Amino acid sequence: MSELVNGGRVWIGRLWSGGVATAVIAGLIAVVGIFLARGLFDVPVLAPEGAGAWGDADTVTYALSCSLAALVATGLLHLLLVTTPRPLRFFGWIVVLATLVAAAAPFVVDSPITSKVATAIINLTVGAATGMLLTEVAVKAVPGRGAL
Repeated sequence: MSELVNGGRVWIGRLWSGGVATAVIAGLIAVVGIFLARGLFDVPVLAPEGAGAWGDADTVTYALSCSLAALVATGLLHLLLVTTPRPLRFFGWIVVLATLVAAAAPFVVDSPITSKVATAIINLTVGAATGMLLTEVAVKAVPGRGAL
């Protein structure tokens, strides 16, 4: 199935299957980041110190939130592809700004600086991966690529 986009077509199946794959990767980046922070560097990210390397339910919630954010980004990308000129430029700006907000967010809560830095690094990594992967997905989902 496809939709018209600026005189061309968007392959919806390709766009959304790439978005789901990106969501899985975003969640896994969160899990790996938390595991490395807790297990390797002994930094209590999203859990009390005694929670261990894999932590508690907060790890699952955080990973699912990262996956959901990637799916929301896919929806935004789909909307931009069918409604705006130069959709990847707008998408890039939105992803960069949202990633900066996510990276700054840990610094407004009361927790150790090491936890704040580790969380910010994880958020930056998830945001960068999501933006890069979805940009590539968009290029492959729009045949001819003239509208991008």
